[in-house]
Amino acid sequence: MELAIGIILGCCALGAGMAMIAGIGPGIGEGNAVAKACEAIGRQPESKSSVTSTMIMGCAIAETTGLYALVIAILLIFVAPNMLVDILKTAVGA
Repeated sequence: MELAIGIILGCCALGAGMAMIAGIGPGIGEGNAVAKACEAIGRQPESKSSVTSTMIMGCAIAETTGLYALVIAILLIFVAPNMLVDILKTAVGA
């Protein structure tokens, strides 16, 4: 029983860490978007407002991936272990 609880906790922690790897993608994508926006503004300064608004909208949409990963990681750390341990105890009858 104790080994099973340890496995549950370890797997939840591992899953949370793997979910947070998804935070790397939005950071790289937003960095590229800002770099290209600065490049576009440097080439055509008169298009600054349209480039900036499009860049901000794209960054906001890209950031949702990181936020979803954060929510999943928080659920795996704080909610899932208790639920899974309770299910295990109910199944074993302890």
